[in-house]
Amino acid sequence: MARIQRINSSPLMSVSDVACHLLKTCPTLKFFECFMFGSSLFGVGTDYDILVVGPSGETLLQLKAELKLAGAELPLDILYMLSNEAEETDFVINQKCVSITHLAVWDS
Repeated sequence: MARIQRINSSPLMSVSDVACHLLKTCPTLKFFECFMFGSSLFGVGTDYDILVVGPSGETLLQLKAELKLAGAELPLDILYMLSNEAEETDFVINQKCVSITHLAVWDS
């Protein structure tokens, strides 16, 4: 489990806008489950808590590079977990995580 924190003083975007931005700019996310949790889901807070669940190795390194670029202007607090860690801790259920694919509302 690793955590990367980036702090930015810019106003928060909507969770839908953040979800769309991450899905659009991080193609490697298709190999992972990605969730948002925490106070930003309720429109409060100073950052976006993101949980990424999936494999380690080169794919994860690629995703971290993509998220670093995608999050350059966003206050992302990203938590990475292997699938078995997420299952053993019930983190997704306990923290009431919501898939970013469900949060993304695309403009037509």
